[in-house]
Amino acid sequence: MTPIENEIGALKKELINMWILVQSQLNKARESMIKFDKDLAREVLVKEKRVNSFELKIDRDCENIFALFCPVAIDLRFLLAALKINTNLERIGDIASSVAQYVVDSSVNFDVAALESTSLIRMYDEAINILIDTRTAFENEDTALARSIFKRDDVLDAINDNAPVTVAEVIKNDISSINEALFILSIIRKLERIGDQSKNIAEEIIFYVEAKILKHSGSFTKGRQE
Repeated sequence: MTPIENEIGALKKELINMWILVQSQLNKARESMIKFDKDLAREVLVKEKRVNSFELKIDRDCENIFALFCPVAIDLRFLLAALKINTNLERIGDIASSVAQYVVDSSVNFDVAALESTSLIRMYDEAINILIDTRTAFENEDTALARSIFKRDDVLDAINDNAPVTVAEVIKNDISSINEALFILSIIRKLERIGDQSKNIAEEIIFYVEAKILKHSGSFTKGRQE
C-alpha cells in the first residue's frame, strides 16, 4: 500500500471507532431514559468529551493528509466526505448527551406507557438502526444501503409531525405529567435531527464512492471521476 492509502485506511478506522462510540452513547441514553438511571445518564455526559476528542483528532488527521499528500480523485472525495461525516457524528453525540441531560434534570421517572403512546421508543430504536446502517454502508461502500436511509427517515419525520397531538394526549390524560410530556416532546424533536444527520452522512457516502453530489439537487449530478 502507498503512504496515502495507509493514512486513509487509518482515518477510516478512526471514523468507524467514533461511529461505534456515538452509537453506544445513543444506546446508553435510551436505556437511562427507560430505566430512569441517572448514573448511566451521567456516564453518557462524561463520555461526551471522548466524542469531542475524536472529532478534533479526525479533523487534524484530515488536515495533515491534505497538507502532506495533496490528494486527488477518490482520495480527495473521501477526505472531504470524512470531514462532513465527522461533524454529523459529533452532532448525533450531542443529541445523546441532551437526552441524558433530560434524565439527570428530570425529577420524575418517565412513564413507559407515555413513551410508547407517543412512539418515542419506536422512534429511538429506528434512529439507532439508521445510524448502524449508515456505518455499514460506509464500511462496505454500499451506496444502495446509503440510499435506503432517505426513505427510512420518513418514519422519524412522521412521528415528529404527529408529536404535538400524541404529547397533548399524554397531558390530557394526566395534567400532572406536563413536565414529563414536555421532555418527551423535546426528545422527539432531537431524534428527528438524527434522521437529518444520517441523511447527510448517506449523501457523503454516495459522493465519495460514486462522485455524485445529491445535496441541493432534485436529481443526481455527475461529479468528477477517478
